[in-house]
Amino acid sequence: MAAASNSAPVIKLHQGDLPAGLKFPRGVAVDSETLGLNPHRDRLCLVQLSGGDGIAHLVKFDGETYAAPRLKALLQDPKTLKIFHFARFDVAVLEKYLGVETAPIYCTKIASKLVRTYTDRHGLKDLCAELIGVELSKQQQSSDWGAAELSKSQLAYAAADVIYLHQIKAKLDDMLEREGRTEFAQAAFAFLATRAKLDLAGFTDDDLFAH
Repeated sequence: MAAASNSAPVIKLHQGDLPAGLKFPRGVAVDSETLGLNPHRDRLCLVQLSGGDGIAHLVKFDGETYAAPRLKALLQDPKTLKIFHFARFDVAVLEKYLGVETAPIYCTKIASKLVRTYTDRHGLKDLCAELIGVELSKQQQSSDWGAAELSKSQLAYAAADVIYLHQIKAKLDDMLEREGRTEFAQAAFAFLATRAKLDLAGFTDDDLFAH
């Protein structure tokens, strides 16, 4: 595995779908950018992917067509692990706009909450800083992802959301094993598809396990 570094990733921007022939033998890190945090209102604009090789593939959507057969096949491929940070939101958005149930899933935020119990800081920026020594900029977190042309800063921000997830996963896997919580993590990951469906059905703020 490549060592963590602050070197800029290679960014490849695609329109509407992934190119043919891409392989992700080590699993694929996935993230999405939308116009807001309400999947029923705020459309999917961009899906970012990385195989952990320093290359980020960004699929841009025009808001009208979401055919993307190669991207959909990858998200549903049972042999390819999809690595997210806060998978709950992305999985719901991908189901809403692409009509797919993403699986299998790994979520670095859930893994972090299970093992980094010494802190309440579980954002991607925090994980990058502590676990792999990379400082992320969140300057473009709130920007117009539906613009016809994305800026270089937007592209760099989007790529950074996936480029380090393989390295973070490796660190969290070691911590999960050390603390005997791997099975808890796997069970939580398996529930994410259902949690996303509940969010889309309007149960976003409900804790179904509460009294």
